[in-house]
Amino acid sequence: MQAVILAAGLGSRLKKLTENNTKSMVEVDGISLMERMLRILDKKSLSNIVVVTGYKSEFFINYIKSLNINTKLTFINNEIYDKTNNIYSMFLAKNEMVKEDSILLESDLIFDDKMITEVIDDKRKNLALVAKYERWMDGTCLKINDDEQILDFISGKDFNFKEAYDYYKTINIYKFSKEFSKNIYFPFLEAYMSANGKNDYYEAVLKIIIDLGKNHIYAKVISDDIRWYEIDDEQDLDIASSIFSDGDKKLEKYQIRYGGYWRYPKLLDFCYLVNPYFPPKKMINELKYNFKVLLEQYPSGLNVNSSLVAKIFDIKKENIVVGNGAAELIKSLIEKIDGNIGFIRPTFEEYPNRHNSEKSIVFIPKNDNFSYTAKDLIEFYSDKDIEALVLINPDNPTGNYICKKDVLDLIEWARDKKIKFILDESFVDFAEEENSTFLDDKLLNLYEDFIVVKSISKSYGVPGLRLGIVATSNSNLISMIKKDVSIWNINSFGEYYLQIYDKYKKAYTHALTEIKNARKIFLDKLNKIEEFRVIPSQANYFTIELNKGNSKEFCAKMLDHYNIFIKDLTSKINLENREFIRVAVRNTEDNELFILAVKEYLDTN
Repeated sequence: MQAVILAAGLGSRLKKLTENNTKSMVEVDGISLMERMLRILDKKSLSNIVVVTGYKSEFFINYIKSLNINTKLTFINNEIYDKTNNIYSMFLAKNEMVKEDSILLESDLIFDDKMITEVIDDKRKNLALVAKYERWMDGTCLKINDDEQILDFISGKDFNFKEAYDYYKTINIYKFSKEFSKNIYFPFLEAYMSANGKNDYYEAVLKIIIDLGKNHIYAKVISDDIRWYEIDDEQDLDIASSIFSDGDKKLEKYQIRYGGYWRYPKLLDFCYLVNPYFPPKKMINELKYNFKVLLEQYPSGLNVNSSLVAKIFDIKKENIVVGNGAAELIKSLIEKIDGNIGFIRPTFEEYPNRHNSEKSIVFIPKNDNFSYTAKDLIEFYSDKDIEALVLINPDNPTGNYICKKDVLDLIEWARDKKIKFILDESFVDFAEEENSTFLDDKLLNLYEDFIVVKSISKSYGVPGLRLGIVATSNSNLISMIKKDVSIWNINSFGEYYLQIYDKYKKAYTHALTEIKNARKIFLDKLNKIEEFRVIPSQANYFTIELNKGNSKEFCAKMLDHYNIFIKDLTSKINLENREFIRVAVRNTEDNELFILAVKEYLDTN
């Protein structure tokens, strides 16, 4: 068995990274793609590693030789690499491949050692390695049956997103027997090149062979625990760098992305906070149905969208403004306050981060659960010189909740003290108290410096739409915020969601019942883990103190071994010799996966 690596291309999509290097010399976590691939192959007792070069051939060959690979190396140069595609590089490897069984690889891949072991150990002579198609993937796909027979070869131009759930993505690693290469593949390839030229892909020949209906080559679906990634551009390189890092470094690389986790295969995100039970399938289908027109049309201006959210929350249009996520509005709101602001910590850092730290007056609860009441806040801030007080209710990350009656006491106190009172109720829909919202014109009119902020992302499960609101009877403040944001500050998809929401109010009410039930079941199971001290919460997350171990290590190991992403809270809470994490409440199935993973981790550590 030998390996054949196709590595002739320019790698132009990697731009400056390939000005002085070949594509496969680009590094992931300090090791080039080529070195990583060769080190894996070098351990597999292969007779030969054939490398088809092209771009910067001499420089590239010298680099490979400097790696001191023990397996025999054979180099073939594609001198017209800039005028041909990989079908011609494949053709150049013919004389080697017809002599011996071969593992064929493209040089822009990064993968685990286990990938090659599975190819070698599989008794079938001809294989195409595949993975279940996911949204981050691009390129050639297959349709296969339960016996891993290939039914269809789907090129990029034939890709049909309506059928994508049935697709498997080729990993661009194949196993060809010498008989298959000699008697079937290369005769077809030569005929294809004679008819179509050298500027095509070797997979086009495979498609013709498969279309004949004979099972010359089978698919091999790789195990879920095998990591791999195809690197075409700098974004791919960045993703691969985080996937193939380990421990603390991997955790840090995930943390600084702040989203976009759909590009990570099978990641369970217990860090970011959404409602897994909303929107319902019918609402999603309605958005899909209107996708084309929403994509091609401008959204309405700010005033129209303010009318839409005013209707949803039954508030006067003059008292509300919609934002591109609550974060856009928080920035505008906090930057208008020059004086001291009262913050409760630990909390959602977007508020204090937008204010001068020297003008932040911080209240920290002096108890293990970080709980506090309206009375606690009034007593603490009564003798403090503050222009505004921010209350997140339920708070993030603790889930501490102050009931509506007591929040009214805070509002009355703030009004008497002439203090702006900012109430963020992004998580209030998850609270057990019914009718807990302050998004009501009568309540907003209690005084003009009472301001309510709500992120629609959190409880309504649509963070990708970026929707949030500010509501207040202070018309001057509303006008100033509207001047801060663009006239088209939300897109057509967000606007259409607001337009159709009323039809799905009952589904939303049901979704809240579902997630509260999931939270109760999850809490019961978390409380049975001796290594956890779970802080009670009325939101869709729990802050957990670790009774033993290190939070960063725990989060890193859960990501490394179980593909579960958790929020490390220790540095945020900052209590000496105490370790904290925050875990989102997802649906009951995902929550159970989390429990099982934690138990397995704790049993083995």
